[in-house]
Amino acid sequence: MDCKKKIHRTFPFLLLFVLTVFPGNAWAVQSHGAPEGLYVHQLAHIFYAAALSYLFWDIKRNEFRAGGWRYLRIFCVLMVVWNVVAFVGHSLAGYVHSSELITGSEYLKTHFEGTLTTANFLCYFTKLDHLVSVPAFICLFISMRTIYRNSLEEEEV
Repeated sequence: MDCKKKIHRTFPFLLLFVLTVFPGNAWAVQSHGAPEGLYVHQLAHIFYAAALSYLFWDIKRNEFRAGGWRYLRIFCVLMVVWNVVAFVGHSLAGYVHSSELITGSEYLKTHFEGTLTTANFLCYFTKLDHLVSVPAFICLFISMRTIYRNSLEEEEV
């Protein structure tokens, strides 16, 4: 019985180790079949932004004043902005030819090839969505940590 518990405890770590040491294709960016896949993906951005907007409104309506709730509201705003940026980027992807934005061998070295149009510039800007999403998730982490610590302090009292 004790050996069985040890196996159940170590299996997730062993699986994580194997997946880290022997990675396969991550497929983090998924292309969608035209046009239905893009429509569903765009609708998902709209619904996610709407859900975050409701969460922001509900937190404000209930007047939670602790620091953790404030960071959660910042997370909601940043993720709504991220959804708008991603939505615009997906919409513009059909207007920008893939040969005009050259990525090269490194991810961070994308440059323009050809004329600089408004669509090219906006498409390039929307590829920088991590500048919004990373601070958003940092705010989410701070929010969760603060709310958790506050709940521990309330239990001790």
